[in-house]
Amino acid sequence: MTSTLSTDPAPHGDAGLQPERTTLAWDRTMLALATASAIFLRWLSHHGFPVLLLFAVSAGAAGTIHFTRRQRYRTSSRGIKLETADANTSAVLWTAFAGLTLGGLGTAVVLAG
Repeated sequence: MTSTLSTDPAPHGDAGLQPERTTLAWDRTMLALATASAIFLRWLSHHGFPVLLLFAVSAGAAGTIHFTRRQRYRTSSRGIKLETADANTSAVLWTAFAGLTLGGLGTAVVLAG
C-alpha cells in the first residue's frame, strides 16, 4: 500500500520550516504595531490630534507587513528551494525606521503635551 502523503512536507523542502518561522515573526511584529495603534487612539483625548500621526505610522506599518506577507513567504520559499535565499534587508530596515519614527514621535507628543 502506498502513502498518499508527499515526502516533501513543504513547497521549499526545508525541514526546519524557516519561511514559516519568519512569517510568524512578522505576524508578531504586525500584531504589536496594531496593538500600539489602538493604544495611540486612547491617547487622543489627552494629547490631542498629533497622536493621529502616531496612529497613522503604526497602522500603516502593520498594514504594509500584512499586505506584503505572501510575497515575502513566496520569495523565501523559492530562495530556499533554489538555494539562493538572501536576507530581506529592505523590509527589516523599513520596519526599524518605522519603529524609530514611532519612538521619536511618541516622545515628542508626550513632552509637548
